[in-house]
Amino acid sequence: QVQLVESGGGLVQPGGSLTLSCAASGFTFSEYWMHWVRQAPGKGLEWVATAFSDAQYADSVKGRFTISRDNAKSTLYLQMNSLKSDDTAVYYCVRDLVDWGQGTRVTVSS
Repeated sequence: QVQLVESGGGLVQPGGSLTLSCAASGFTFSEYWMHWVRQAPGKGLEWVATAFSDAQYADSVKGRFTISRDNAKSTLYLQMNSLKSDDTAVYYCVRDLVDWGQGTRVTVSS
């Protein structure tokens, strides 16, 4: 079955960096669009970025976040730089906007 396991979340100060990883299994990773979606405390879901043949970003993270994928390792990444308090959220790895991981929490706070 499809499994998506995120890791790399944690507490970081404003202006800091984190890299999230998503280990995928149970499907041919290279054939699917992969996404990062986040949910801030008390708010709805927000699409962050997508990777397939190219990368697409929400305006709120463009220029600060970089999505990438290693098809040989079936792993999706999200490099997050210049983090702001507004980036505090649970970050989910999503396949085709259908299958979701359990999420990893990112807290940006001093």
